[in-house]
Amino acid sequence: MTDLSEIMSQLEAAGTIQNRKIYTRHGAVEPMFGVSYAALGKIAKPVKSNNTLACELWDTKNHDARVLALRITNSAEITEKQLVNWIADADNYILVEGLGGLCAKTAYARKISDNLRDKASEWPASVGWFIVACTAENPNVWQVGELRSLIHQIEAEITNRPNRVRHEMNAAMIAIALRDGNLRKAVLASARRIGPVKVDHGQTGCKTPDIEAYVERTLAHRETLAQRRAARLQKKTQQQRRTAKAV
Repeated sequence: MTDLSEIMSQLEAAGTIQNRKIYTRHGAVEPMFGVSYAALGKIAKPVKSNNTLACELWDTKNHDARVLALRITNSAEITEKQLVNWIADADNYILVEGLGGLCAKTAYARKISDNLRDKASEWPASVGWFIVACTAENPNVWQVGELRSLIHQIEAEITNRPNRVRHEMNAAMIAIALRDGNLRKAVLASARRIGPVKVDHGQTGCKTPDIEAYVERTLAHRETLAQRRAARLQKKTQQQRRTAKAV
């Protein structure tokens, strides 16, 4: 069984100066090795899920170790208390979005989001809104009326919320728009009233997407995928019929 010291040695060996520079521009702070996501994937693969090791990795306070911890955490086993403690430690958007994505897979997603969205602090609130972005299309998490209330809240508050919270609110609007046609109309109307969402991404090439354009591209992509699936199904059905006739 792989232990903490072995994993940390692997992370250190995989780190590069260039990646440390890149991650620093994205807000990550020392200590870190600068491990690429491809390398993290290779290290995580044999570990699979291991919550004990994930907790040990997180407690090192090393950025790469914490990113890896989020990858190997079993969302069905992690406790709400552990998630809340990790969120309190988050100090950059890379960890924020990793934590939000992990929370979204748990039974605590809605509760944690409700407890965080209105926080004054940038990182906890960002986690809360990122959870919305990850779960808005799930009817088991959100009712349509609740999402309409979030649209109104975002329109009223987004301009004055902290930098990264604005970005995650923007992402939440996109996800809500993808839930159904009526919500989409409400989101697009609200987005036009809001105007461009300004987010400082620092010395990176990242951008906060335009809501309407992003929704249109996503819907077009989904339609293309649906057509491909239908074509494959049709081809499979035709082959089965030909085989049946031959028999």
